[in-house]
Amino acid sequence: MRILHVIPSIDPATGGPVEGLRQLCSIYRAGGHEVDVASMDSPEFVRGCEFPAQVFGLGPGRGIFGYTRRAAPWIKANLARYDVVIIDTIWQYNAVAAYRALAGSGVPYAVFAHGMLDPYFNQGHPLKHLKKVLYWHGILRRILRDASAVFFTCEEEKLLARQSFSGYSVREVVIPFGSFGPDCDLAAGAEEFLARWPELRGKRLAISLGRIHPKKGTDLLIQAFAGTLAHDPSWRLVIAGPDQIGWQKELEALASSLGVADRITWTGMLKGSLKWGAFAASEVFVLPSHQENFGIAVAEAMACDLPVIVSNKVNIWREIAAYRAGLICDDTFEGTNAALSCWAELSPEEIADLREKARKCFDEMFNYKATSKKVLETIERLAGAKVRNGEAMPRA
Repeated sequence: MRILHVIPSIDPATGGPVEGLRQLCSIYRAGGHEVDVASMDSPEFVRGCEFPAQVFGLGPGRGIFGYTRRAAPWIKANLARYDVVIIDTIWQYNAVAAYRALAGSGVPYAVFAHGMLDPYFNQGHPLKHLKKVLYWHGILRRILRDASAVFFTCEEEKLLARQSFSGYSVREVVIPFGSFGPDCDLAAGAEEFLARWPELRGKRLAISLGRIHPKKGTDLLIQAFAGTLAHDPSWRLVIAGPDQIGWQKELEALASSLGVADRITWTGMLKGSLKWGAFAASEVFVLPSHQENFGIAVAEAMACDLPVIVSNKVNIWREIAAYRAGLICDDTFEGTNAALSCWAELSPEEIADLREKARKCFDEMFNYKATSKKVLETIERLAGAKVRNGEAMPRA
């Protein structure tokens, strides 16, 4: 089977969809399938990236929408090489280009929504929402309606997607999502991390890893840290991730005003053994996000036996609660503050128990080594759908 993924960018700084695609490429190869990626990046950008698949840069895409006139013609000219097409993310030109190229071809396709139908994104920005409504009724509703499947990474995401727009009619399929876990020796990774930031050695570390963005609730975390864990001089907060929108300076000013600037380490984006080592060196992972489709970093943390504190807006919070793999809070200052206060009261034995449960949660729910068979079966069924005859994958 030959698979084509169409994605706006393979830049790792863009977040979860790219990391998820990296993991899927490993699953495809293990199953004996071939995968190519068409991105709206420039060919020059693609050549400078390491990616576990052949990537065709069809850009550079223009503006936020990422329009490039090369995309649709290239996809249409190469469709005969593929058994199935997967569109990753929905609000940029990659989805439109693929849809136009696929029209009348009979090649089955699926759309990976990646949380972008969450009603959270319709709040607080009326002009932006109006643009989305126009785009939805103009073409996106048809892109999703005509897909053989729309993939959701968990049950919560699927249910939330139904609330966003009128005329919603899709073939819903929940597909396992997660991580293969660390690919290095964790003790060595922790030593590498602590050697890079020696001021953290011997400290109790709370870590938040991901894009620095308002939806992640990083401001709530800093405020709650200042009011709870920071009272103990042994604690440090590690904030790891790229500053995509220039918010870090404002957050640093907030930390300074709260008197905890010297208790926070900003590492920038961490990859490879440094990322895994950061998890291994930490005591707890914290993500008080206002919206999180899945949270690959949450699964990765649990893969390192690291308990998590997440808000109930992180869509896998129910699974974490069921395994008692961490603490669940509201995405508010009060909720985050209460969770960190509760953590500060835990005994070493209770923390050790949470570590065991975090690993069990990962192994049974989010470890691709356990779920990759279902992933492959889903994609293989999709590739076998006879679109010309009106057949498609059933609704989940």
